[in-house]
Amino acid sequence: MRSEEVKRGVERAPHRALLKALGLTDEDIDKPFIAVVNSYSEIVPGHIHLRRLADLVKVGVASAGGVPFEVNTIAICDGIAMGHAGMRYSLPSREVIADSVELVVEAHRFDGMVLVTNCDKITPGMLMAAARINIPSIVLTGGPMLSGNYRGQRIGVASMFEAVGRFERGELTLEELRVMENAACPGAGSCNGLFTANTMACMTEALGMSLPGCATAQACSARKERIAVETGRLAVRLVKEEVKPREVLNEEAFRNAIVVDVALGGSTNTVLHLPAIAAEAGVKLSLDVFEDVSRSTPQLCTISPGGSHTMEDLEEAGGIPALLSELRNHINLDAKTVYGTLRDSVAKASILRRDVIRPVSSPVRSHGSIAILKGTLAPEGSVIKLSGLRDENVVMEGPVRVFDGEEPCMKAVMSGEIQEGDIIVIRYEGPRGGPGMREMLSVTAAVSGMGMGEKVALLTDGRFSGATRGISIGHISPEAAEGGPIAFLEDGDAVKIDLPRRKLDVLLPREELEERRKKWKWTPPEHAMKGYLKRYLNSVSSASSGATLN
Repeated sequence: MRSEEVKRGVERAPHRALLKALGLTDEDIDKPFIAVVNSYSEIVPGHIHLRRLADLVKVGVASAGGVPFEVNTIAICDGIAMGHAGMRYSLPSREVIADSVELVVEAHRFDGMVLVTNCDKITPGMLMAAARINIPSIVLTGGPMLSGNYRGQRIGVASMFEAVGRFERGELTLEELRVMENAACPGAGSCNGLFTANTMACMTEALGMSLPGCATAQACSARKERIAVETGRLAVRLVKEEVKPREVLNEEAFRNAIVVDVALGGSTNTVLHLPAIAAEAGVKLSLDVFEDVSRSTPQLCTISPGGSHTMEDLEEAGGIPALLSELRNHINLDAKTVYGTLRDSVAKASILRRDVIRPVSSPVRSHGSIAILKGTLAPEGSVIKLSGLRDENVVMEGPVRVFDGEEPCMKAVMSGEIQEGDIIVIRYEGPRGGPGMREMLSVTAAVSGMGMGEKVALLTDGRFSGATRGISIGHISPEAAEGGPIAFLEDGDAVKIDLPRRKLDVLLPREELEERRKKWKWTPPEHAMKGYLKRYLNSVSSASSGATLN
């Protein structure tokens, strides 16, 4: 065991003395040391309950003969950070989380770890750390929040972002908005739809890094508490059997995860996070794999924001094990997991609601929910979530309205300047340009709330929340700050979006683009000239490769 390095031999007497200061006995010191890496936070609704779950994990570790040590990392709530300068720090926090886990776990030579997580950047950051450190590890995701209720309809935080547009349109009074605000988020857990947090929880289960049922078990349910205890027990077994993350996180596992993602209709942020996790595991995962898998996998679910169902419905339907059973001909059931193989998960699964998990023979659509678009505006690629569209055969051509940053665009939306048929471009919001690649949920939700969700197109080198719907194309690469073609667009330039052909083109002669390139110069924004954002800007890679640090 790695912990022998800090507790064996005469020369380790000072180390043992410090361990005994924690209350450990000689008997404890002989046991496996398990890090319970907790991202509990009092500012993040998805993490407010993680202290309780971590305590239950520790019960499981101790009952299986290990010694648990709770250590911590940070968490940012994307919903609270949305629509202002704070969102620049969300994606960059993923790397800080991975680094902080590496630092504390490697320094103390833990034998294994349980990663207690739940929300958008925290779960991928934890998985990146697991792959990087490569000691026996298992993930416990904290579970979805219950839905709110307004006039007999399930609502959540996405409903509130769209309610802002509805209020501006005169469809809601201020009092109705307040009633919704008080009802939308009834308690602890990740937001109730298939947004990035819950998508990544589903990815974690599909990758085989968490127990069956973990992704959909509600945050405050007894089932989640039982899973927490079992997760702690299993962590000790993984140490004894020397099962390491890179044995699980192989190329086949990532393909399985993408199959589940596009069958569910999940967040496009997986196109950033899965390649970043894969890179830490030594696996190359290109955008072309997402397109290939999505072309050959049917979408079987319509979960908010791409439909009326919520995570509660998916849990009632049997969760990820039930979905895997329906997708058995599209995945490798023999893929290794922390508990055995995916086949072990499917063996106990039943599809309990066919309205939530449709049969492969009668899918929502014959292909998956993610499309990768390339062309003269996005030479390295861009991404759109088809599950957020009523009509996926959009071919749209017209002049663009260009905004350097989210704020001027949001101002134009709220003042009524945006009209049906507009093609909006928000640039300098990529990994370098933001820096931090902000999500544009405030803009897209306001547009949807005003009734123009599929009558306006939005193109950006930034990204979109899992709660976004409509003709929203993000991750345009190379980004503006790298001198990508999006940097040279001017108001009135013609752009063509062709979803059936997976094309995104600027309709300008190559010579004109080259002339504009010669005149172009980018100066980093003032807010990026100090602190962590400055360091991030100078080392972050393109969105097309996962926005990892070089």
